[in-house]
Amino acid sequence: MSSQDVDDWFAAYDTPLKPLMQAVRRVVLEADPRIDEAVKWKAPTFVYRGNLASFNPRSKAHVSLVFHEGASIPGEFPNLVGEGSAARTMKFAGAWALAERADELTAVVRAWCDQRSGAAT
Repeated sequence: MSSQDVDDWFAAYDTPLKPLMQAVRRVVLEADPRIDEAVKWKAPTFVYRGNLASFNPRSKAHVSLVFHEGASIPGEFPNLVGEGSAARTMKFAGAWALAERADELTAVVRAWCDQRSGAAT
């Protein structure tokens, strides 16, 4: 489900990475019908029973999607990287990276939604 607030955010956002960000956005929104989006912390954020992930709009070399509680998402996701007890990041340097990681990104979103709804993963 697309949000008018997020559409408006993208309309005002000026970067060569915008088409790639919008492609990543489509993958996330199409991954699971439970996912929604909003603008939080001055960035597009994907939500379902909590905040799943936000774009880092200051990233210049790649599209960076920060999963706020990525460490707690059940499953094996080799491109969900980071250290510490909470956040993980998935980065996309180009359309080729999104093509390589789209299935994994979809699986991350579904795992989050299943975990949050109490469904078996």
